[in-house]
Amino acid sequence: MYVATSPAATSSNGAGTGVLRAAPATTALPAIRTSSGNASIVSGPPYPLVRRNLAIMNECAHVAGLPHPEPVPLSDTCPECLAVGSHPVQLRLCLECGHVGCCDSSPFRHASAHAKETGHPVVRSFEPGDNWRWCYEDGSIV
Repeated sequence: MYVATSPAATSSNGAGTGVLRAAPATTALPAIRTSSGNASIVSGPPYPLVRRNLAIMNECAHVAGLPHPEPVPLSDTCPECLAVGSHPVQLRLCLECGHVGCCDSSPFRHASAHAKETGHPVVRSFEPGDNWRWCYEDGSIV
């Protein structure tokens, strides 16, 4: 569904002349047309709704100092978890040195422990299909 942002956005015949914005994708609602500044509900099939999940990326001072290209992963899994017989929930790759550690949902939180011990604050997800980075020091996605 689209909601007109100005009275001239759509005419009574549906030809748009103004700017339209997408309505929140919660439920399918009927279209709203405006004519002479008056809104009216128009019956008919609901329009397809599109919802995109876009991560908001912030830059921090730590990203500028990362090596390019990123380091090669030192292992395929969390070596500290293997040593203690634990199973990592999700893996994180240190973007400073290539250490692979388990996330904070894992029992031992080896990735954040590595960040504290080494001062390497930025990691990225090491999970297939994920493409995001986290700065432990700033506590945000970067």
